[in-house]
Amino acid sequence: MDCGIVGLPGVGKTSLFSALTGLSASAAAAAGAFKAHIAIAKVPDPRLDLIASFIPTKKIVQATIQFVDIPGIAPGSGSTGSGGEASRVSTFLASVREVDALCHVVRCFEVPGTTPSPAADIDSLDTELTLSDMVIAEAAHDRAARTARTGDPDARARLAALEAALAVLNDGRPLRSAPAWTPAQMSILKSYGMITAKPVLYVANVAEDDLSGESNAAQAVRERALSAGGRSVALCAKLEAELAELDEADRLEMLRSMGLAEPAIGPLARAAYSLLGLECFYTAGEKEVRAWTVVAGATAPEAAGAIHSDIQRGFIRAECYHVDDLVRHKNEKAIKEAGKLRSEGKGYRMQDGDVVHFLFNV
Repeated sequence: MDCGIVGLPGVGKTSLFSALTGLSASAAAAAGAFKAHIAIAKVPDPRLDLIASFIPTKKIVQATIQFVDIPGIAPGSGSTGSGGEASRVSTFLASVREVDALCHVVRCFEVPGTTPSPAADIDSLDTELTLSDMVIAEAAHDRAARTARTGDPDARARLAALEAALAVLNDGRPLRSAPAWTPAQMSILKSYGMITAKPVLYVANVAEDDLSGESNAAQAVRERALSAGGRSVALCAKLEAELAELDEADRLEMLRSMGLAEPAIGPLARAAYSLLGLECFYTAGEKEVRAWTVVAGATAPEAAGAIHSDIQRGFIRAECYHVDDLVRHKNEKAIKEAGKLRSEGKGYRMQDGDVVHFLFNV
């Protein structure tokens, strides 16, 4: 899963990127000053340790999220900005056109001389991203229109989708605000990397005295997310970046002192999974216990393909049980004796928390 971190300048994007990926704040700032920066974050998952407590293993492998952090986009610096600046912004945004979702960081903390304006800030960035998508859509529309004159059905479908997209964008609205996109249209928009068509997770970046996100500013972000059909989380990026630089023992102590149960990557990852309709299944054995990410409702062969295409191609069946069965019966032999080990075929749809052994032949 890839997630693009976007926001206005000074909202705490670099601190959040540092917190999520473990890259020091100074290194993240230097790396992201003139270009987009990419790093991988491991997704905390207590079920992995739970599985490993019953199935001894040499290695635990977490699922991951790839974050793409781009420099802050100042109002008016995109399509409406000067040539050089517009070109730089276009280059930055190209880095997030291929991501699965956006992580929109919104300032909800006070700075000297200003107060947070979450709704205005969200609208400002949406305007820049909408203008950027409009440039892409207009150019693609012209190409599709020329090809559609030949009667090519694919070109006609692209043209219809682009005309519908331009109607939304010309109205000053992000593409995700239109509720009637068909799966085929969404596939076309995705092929062009339309940023405003992507689902968005709003991050209310709060002050250290508002970790639960109860301030008016954080509440405004939460309400905006609800109205936009997105998700939101509240966190203090500055604090999280400091936590990321501590060793495990000191991090746990600081978390307890702040009344936090876990670092920010936990709630943020869960919100992202919910937003994208993702879930986890597990493989477990002597070599490793590992989490795998699939779209909710994926079939057993599709889940096998997340591990390796050969396993999907040669799929025979999946032998699986739920993590809860392992907790209840303590080992796989007892699970089988209790009749909880299931043999599932190609039509089985994976359940979040399944532990699976795939049988295949290639």
